[in-house]
Amino acid sequence: MARAGTRPRNRMVYVALTLGLVVMILPFVWMVLSSVKPDAEVTAVPPTWWPQEITLDNYRVLFTKLDFPRYFMNSVLVAAAVTAGNVVFGSMLGYALAKLEFPGKRVLFGLVLTTLMIPGVVTFVPLFVLTTNIGLTDTLPGMFLPFLAGPFGVFLMRQFISGLPDELIQAARVDGAGELRIFRSVVLPMCGPAVATLGILTFLTSWNNFLWPLVVAQDEEKYTLPVALALYSVGQNATKYGLLLAGAVVVVIPVIAIFLVLQRHIMQGIAMTGIK
Repeated sequence: MARAGTRPRNRMVYVALTLGLVVMILPFVWMVLSSVKPDAEVTAVPPTWWPQEITLDNYRVLFTKLDFPRYFMNSVLVAAAVTAGNVVFGSMLGYALAKLEFPGKRVLFGLVLTTLMIPGVVTFVPLFVLTTNIGLTDTLPGMFLPFLAGPFGVFLMRQFISGLPDELIQAARVDGAGELRIFRSVVLPMCGPAVATLGILTFLTSWNNFLWPLVVAQDEEKYTLPVALALYSVGQNATKYGLLLAGAVVVVIPVIAIFLVLQRHIMQGIAMTGIK
């Protein structure tokens, strides 16, 4: 009887999940289909799903008339630097807060948690003033150096490393290994799921960051993809929505590809660190 009652319940769960999936992917489907429409059809009322006239002009303009390779490489360099910095520094500080004993440990972890609660807009102006004073305005380092270490990465890695067995670390210490070697050879190899989770979330945030590169980058050669698309899709009389959607498709492809490659580790990392 229990099995017979469970099957309809499972079907309802599957139907609900399927409906949720459809709702989630519909905007992406519309974005891809609209990227191959003329601007007149994109803004038509009522809107159409399937393009009546398929055109690749939006992608042609994106790759030929705009300096797309430069903007793409700028985004890659900034996102890769921010991701690498958060993975390295977040892991090191997370290990220290999880497995080492030192004065002020609880206070330091409390500061990390407090920093998580502070909105980024609060520190935006002081961060820009500091960046300007040290001469990093209109440079690529100015776009990634302020974000090389974030409280979220420290908290995530600390939560994950806290669940690792202390016996392995103690055994390495008995063998004479230093803390840096223990971190590099014992702890870090076991942090694959957490590193994958932190990497994709940090990369996604940096890749889609718009406001900070817009303010810091004053020369067109320093623009990242989101900034370039936002500025060049605005014409003299109207916004070029087709070009904007084509750029959005290109921007989202690397993120989807990275997620598909690392999705198993990401799910495992989220489950083991208790992130909701």
